[in-house]
Amino acid sequence: MSEPNRPLACVGVVCRRGNDVLLVKRGREPLKGRWSIPGGKMDFGETVRDAVLRELKEETGVNARITRLIDVVDSVMGDKHYVLIDFEAEWISGDPVAADDADAAEFVPVEEALKRVSWDRTRQVITPA
Repeated sequence: MSEPNRPLACVGVVCRRGNDVLLVKRGREPLKGRWSIPGGKMDFGETVRDAVLRELKEETGVNARITRLIDVVDSVMGDKHYVLIDFEAEWISGDPVAADDADAAEFVPVEEALKRVSWDRTRQVITPA
């Protein structure tokens, strides 16, 4: 008997530098070729906050300080159910350089970020509170 599909815990980070927000162009599915916030799957035994900072560093080379939890969002794509735990962070250091599963990484003004991102829920977490 096969194991039933289960939700996958993932993290995302809205990294702010002044009035700019850090975006990545996804290099792999899901959402390959689309702009989004940095993030990915949590590793077993990893805390949520450690996962946020690891994903940010792996995808962009940027270091940041987590400032708050923004939201927890569900995304069901085909046979995958992702639970996205999105945090806000304040940039500390590093110029964005795409790495790991990102094809591009750059800070852009919030207004530009809202135009580039294709998913409404991501736009909602990017919009400042």
